[in-house]
Amino acid sequence: MANISAKDVMELRKQTDCGMMECKKALTEADGDFEKAVELLRERGLATAAKKAGRVAAEGMVYATYCSKCKVGCVIEVNAETDFVAKNEKFVGFVKDVAELIIKQNPADVDALMACKMGEGTVDDALKALILVIKENIKVRRFARYEGVCAAYVHGGGTHAVLVHFDTDCGDNAAFEAYGKDIAMQIAAANPGYLCESEVPAEVLDKEKEVLLAQMANDPKTANKPDAIKEKMIVGKLKKFYKENCLVDQEFVKDGDLSIAQYTEKCAKEMGGSIKILGFTRFEKGEGLEKRSEDFAAEVAAAAAGN
Repeated sequence: MANISAKDVMELRKQTDCGMMECKKALTEADGDFEKAVELLRERGLATAAKKAGRVAAEGMVYATYCSKCKVGCVIEVNAETDFVAKNEKFVGFVKDVAELIIKQNPADVDALMACKMGEGTVDDALKALILVIKENIKVRRFARYEGVCAAYVHGGGTHAVLVHFDTDCGDNAAFEAYGKDIAMQIAAANPGYLCESEVPAEVLDKEKEVLLAQMANDPKTANKPDAIKEKMIVGKLKKFYKENCLVDQEFVKDGDLSIAQYTEKCAKEMGGSIKILGFTRFEKGEGLEKRSEDFAAEVAAAAAGN
């Protein structure tokens, strides 16, 4: 039997907006497994969030940029130990320089990136030199690169970064730049998991159907309805799932009367061309990484005691 702490209960409550007792009960039944506890709460119709937030904790920054001349974009995450580093000019400069290098040299992955030439040495050499100056562990975590027309957006000085890839004949102009920024900001704010319905994996839909059936079974109003009726209800609920999780189906944050697909069609018509969103990458600083929990007073006391 797992030891369920108050901290665990608070974290689950933060992720699901459920009551403290319900969270504790779910964690107990799930033997401390967070994902299982969230699933249990969703099946009971208690959890409002369809997505489980990871324990976002690592510091550093994410950054996105687009070169309109070569039509290549890049989004990157570089992590460090403290949030002070994200304000360090040398650290920020390193992140931006590595992003430009990715655009020019097109490395296959992070390992290949670290071996790319940078200055008198490699990216790995430059990183080690930066670590010596800043005196913190720094790591290039991930990046994505698109060839073609893109829109890049960075929020909060590097807490969120988005790169969107388009197929368009609207050209490089102020109207398209404004549209592209709107789409990138939409992704940053609404965090869609997929571009469109066809990109949602079958296993994700199967899991969603399982959760919906469990919710119906636990609801006295629907528990005894015929299976055929339940199937029709699931079809309607999946439309809501698509609307929340697929970018082109989402409501445009600036105009709730339009979906992103409708807004895209409207802008393309106004610009006298065509626009198709091909894909996107959204990075959130420290997403999915575990943050070290520190008691600063205890740390100082331990240092004073020579521990």
